[in-house]
Amino acid sequence: MKNQLTHEASAFINFRNYNFRAPRSHGYRWVDIKHLRIPAESGGAHELLAALIAHEQFRDDYAGGGVLSEGSRHGPYWLRLVTPGAYKTVSREKSASILWGWVNQFEDVPAKLRADLQQEVFDRLSAADHICYLSDLGDEAIHDWGRVHEHFHEFVLIDRSDGRITLLVAADD
Repeated sequence: MKNQLTHEASAFINFRNYNFRAPRSHGYRWVDIKHLRIPAESGGAHELLAALIAHEQFRDDYAGGGVLSEGSRHGPYWLRLVTPGAYKTVSREKSASILWGWVNQFEDVPAKLRADLQQEVFDRLSAADHICYLSDLGDEAIHDWGRVHEHFHEFVLIDRSDGRITLLVAADD
């Protein structure tokens, strides 16, 4: 790609910040969203995924360490084993079904959380031209403490009309 992706903004939705009616017996749940600007001369989805994987913002273990420029982990996986080929194209409907299933797995969520998720996650899914879902890479790809995440859902949203690629991770630990 002639020009690299440029990190534009991030958002973090922490489920602990919302008032649930019932006490929860499960761990922490959250959604991490990273927006990157697509260069005008960007290629296809495979090329954009390669550029995203190479980007510093991708080096995040999602376990409290944040982005590490020299990091070797991505979520539960060794970074070197995450490739563009590990992503599968999914429909808007399939991606929304996966995410709503994860969101509602324990109980109905408060109205404010539902509204924030709609704005930050589901509206972006609806606007995306192309959605990629990171497949389960298998046990050999999980790093030394990667099983800290009970569920780990990663989507890459390509929205050419907005000139943006969004890395969306929904997980619990």
